[in-house]
Amino acid sequence: MTDVVWRPSKEYLENSNAKRLMDKYGIKTYQELIQKSVEDIAWFWDAAMKDMNIEFYEPYSKVYDDSKGIEWTKWFIGGKLNIIHNLLDKHLKTDVKNKIALKWVSETGETKQYTYEETAKEVAKLANAFKKMGIKKGDRIALYMQMLPEAAFTFLAILQIGAVFMPIFSGFGPEAAKVRLEDVGARVLVTSNFAIRRGKKFPQKENADLGVEGVKSIEKVVVVQRTKDETPWTNGRDVWYHDFVAGMEEDAPTEVMDSEDIAMVLYSSGTTGKPKGTVHTHGGAIAIGAMNNQYYLDVQPTDTYLWISNFGWMMGPFYVMGALLQGATALLYEGALDYPSPDQLWKLVADHGITILGISPTAIRALIPYGEEMVNKHDLSKLRIVGSTGEPWDDESWMWFFKVVGKERVPIINISGGTELFGCFLSSVVAAPLKPKCFHQGLAMDIDVVDDDGNPLVNEIGHLICRKPFPSMTRGFWQDPQRYLDTYWSRFKGVWFHGDLAMRDEENYWWLFGRSDDTLKIAGKRMGPAEIEEELIAHDSVIEAGAFGIPDPVKGQAIGACVVLKEDVQPSADLEEELKDLVATKLGKPFKPKQIIFVPALPKTRSGKILRRLLKKAYMGEDLGDTTDYQNGEVFDLIKQQSKDA
Repeated sequence: MTDVVWRPSKEYLENSNAKRLMDKYGIKTYQELIQKSVEDIAWFWDAAMKDMNIEFYEPYSKVYDDSKGIEWTKWFIGGKLNIIHNLLDKHLKTDVKNKIALKWVSETGETKQYTYEETAKEVAKLANAFKKMGIKKGDRIALYMQMLPEAAFTFLAILQIGAVFMPIFSGFGPEAAKVRLEDVGARVLVTSNFAIRRGKKFPQKENADLGVEGVKSIEKVVVVQRTKDETPWTNGRDVWYHDFVAGMEEDAPTEVMDSEDIAMVLYSSGTTGKPKGTVHTHGGAIAIGAMNNQYYLDVQPTDTYLWISNFGWMMGPFYVMGALLQGATALLYEGALDYPSPDQLWKLVADHGITILGISPTAIRALIPYGEEMVNKHDLSKLRIVGSTGEPWDDESWMWFFKVVGKERVPIINISGGTELFGCFLSSVVAAPLKPKCFHQGLAMDIDVVDDDGNPLVNEIGHLICRKPFPSMTRGFWQDPQRYLDTYWSRFKGVWFHGDLAMRDEENYWWLFGRSDDTLKIAGKRMGPAEIEEELIAHDSVIEAGAFGIPDPVKGQAIGACVVLKEDVQPSADLEEELKDLVATKLGKPFKPKQIIFVPALPKTRSGKILRRLLKKAYMGEDLGDTTDYQNGEVFDLIKQQSKDA
């Protein structure tokens, strides 16, 4: 099997949050901690909440209650708390109040920063403005904005008053915004007048206007003035953010919430059907947010923490929460990673002393062609953790990230879960060795890899499942409990079927291979599309690839693939044959692709997942349904035009 390439130094291990917990309970190894946490989830979550210093106004009487079935488990029974008390309020009683909580940087180098005390005042002003207009506990407020300081203030203020936070990815078009606003019944939308990316202005407010059109629940649109440009306006409904908070008190009481009260509705675009509103509670979200950030990503009070994300993807609130829980600094970046120069990201990391950087494999693949020199010209010595999520890695990109960016010193903390978890089933950690692209089993996550009949597998690809509940498990889907049951609980009775392909080895290292509904079965052998994509990406001319199954009269299924080439490489019939032969040589003749289509980009969800199901539909000339949620949707037409089977 794959060899270990990184082991925690004494400094990494001894100073880690995970080791702190292990030492409290006399646990010698991280694997032992995994085992104990899975065997007794009540013990683990009680121990972890105390170790992480999560404060409750009133203590819980019981860790969890699954008396209505595992699907509807409730957590921290009777406990009263508020996420914001743990992110801001408790820090104001200590010297942490003078530390930088939030730092904002634009792609042109503009910066703003706010101490914990200043952040609390800004949040309180917005909270009081919401309450003045009549927002009550349980009301829904939507955010449709790029990574500005006001986006973080909005997230925090909504939770402080007991309302429900519903973010929309700032890059979505109006129709995608409208679907979410209508479904959740939002009373307020907070947006900006323009967004800036690659030096260009994008009409955020114009999109917001189209998104709220006809949404009867919307009473007010609060607009951050990002630029001085003329902005479309609806009198009586629209208000500038600075006018909305003007004159408001800089102190606001934090609403006391039950552990099971809803904090967030996060929509997952997924790859099938209309968006799913996943429901997260104050107790569940803070439990998993704290645990994942402290024990997996090892967030410390001294860190400056950046995840390349957006509040519309769960990683936005996830990493801001993770930083503020620890009294660390969350850096918000607005802009592209390679503008105004190809080394923009590495300059950002160096200039602002970023110690934890989170990014997707897609973003790294896009930066690799610029060359190692773009990384090496900057001092990245303060970087101690790099995180990744969103999709499976390929070997070449993972090793480039590990060697070139991390200098084989910095661990890649590979995390994977989903919006419906607000956290991870799987994550590598600083307290245990790493193999390339690997994960470790999540703490208190009773997960397994099984075949189609539910039998456990080792060293074979199968379905990722979970047999026990966890605190951040979505409390159904917003106003659609049956779809929730159908999605996760209908495959195996009493078992969460996650829909991912996974594999674990006999040493309990884990790997992911994409979605199980993307599984290819070629000449009787099941294979994840990521295996084929990895071989294609290994070619010097290829940046990205998306593989999918297509009908074949002999094999049952054949392989189709879409490939993105490097800028200086031209598509050709010869190159297509070369790539087909490469896959056949590496994986065997039955796996030689039937056709490779060259495209300028791959269609993806906003979290970076390749839409293989829709690649196949486009190739076959089938109806794609609504594609407004997806990036690079124009590529579907190119695939249809070039398909041999459409």
